[in-house]
Amino acid sequence: MQVTATQAKNRFGAICAQAKTKPVFVEKDGRIDTVIVSAEQFEALQSAAQDKNLVQRKAQLEKTHRAWFAEQNSRFEANGLWCDDLRVW
Repeated sequence: MQVTATQAKNRFGAICAQAKTKPVFVEKDGRIDTVIVSAEQFEALQSAAQDKNLVQRKAQLEKTHRAWFAEQNSRFEANGLWCDDLRVW
């Protein structure tokens, strides 16, 4: 559904009810300015964006520090953990 900003202002309750079933595009100056979506749709969009962002950040971390990770892994394989000899009294 597409409405003008004035229609959205004048019929806000009805627009919110409509947004629960499908997005409502609000037009201002002949262009889509805002989209009204239900809280469930918004949470789904936000969750998807966070998941994507987390995957991208993990990939970037692995790419940036690949050499350091390899060095630490080889050190662990050769010597074990540094705290293996510590004893709890």
